Amino acid sequence: MTDSTASVATGEKQQGATGRSSLLQLTSAAATKVQQFSADDAHQGKTFRVYIEGGGCSGFQYGFSFDQCREDDTRVAVEDVDVLVDPQSAMYLRGAVVDWQEGLSGAGFVVRNPNASGSCGCGMSFSV
Repeated sequence: MTDSTASVATGEKQQGATGRSSLLQLTSAAATKVQQFSADDAHQGKTFRVYIEGGGCSGFQYGFSFDQCREDDTRVAVEDVDVLVDPQSAMYLRGAVVDWQEGLSGAGFVVRNPNASGSCGCGMSFSV
């Protein structure tokens, strides 16, 4: 499988800063899936959020949702997809790649995170 990663450039941060960022990347497959999910009426007016929370078998776990933008969020954009990342999660997601994968064990977003020192078998939990 080849990695067709599309780099995510920082759109406008809520405070108005602009420029390129290596905060987060999305593969083309992930961007396409987010666009499909965002067409759902339940997600209208909301933006795709990638976040980190405590839990999982390795200490931290990844989360994905559609949410309203908060004042301290960073908004990044790629291929017509906006992504929100809160400041706490940004510390752990810098340089990460979000992909969409489908297989015999199911389908979902998968994160390749250079900041993780270890992860569990399911790939949704990690340690730093």
